[in-house]
Amino acid sequence: MKYRIGIWASAGFLVAGCWALYALATAPPALTSADPILTLVRLTCPIAFLSSYPLRLYWVLFANAATYALAGLVVESLRRRLNHAK
Repeated sequence: MKYRIGIWASAGFLVAGCWALYALATAPPALTSADPILTLVRLTCPIAFLSSYPLRLYWVLFANAATYALAGLVVESLRRRLNHAK
């Protein structure tokens, strides 16, 4: 179970990293509030809801990894409980 939660955390880290690379690659006015891709960013990177606060990249990467690890813990616990019931 620890291995799977680690995979979830790694996925969260990679998702936030990919969004950071996208933001760096798409010119200075990237991801304005009128941009339709911002909805996808907020769904896959929940720390983006705090976009009004200046956060360093490594904090965003860490927070997203922690968020995905927590989600992975919930999903894996439910999966384990449902498979045990069968």
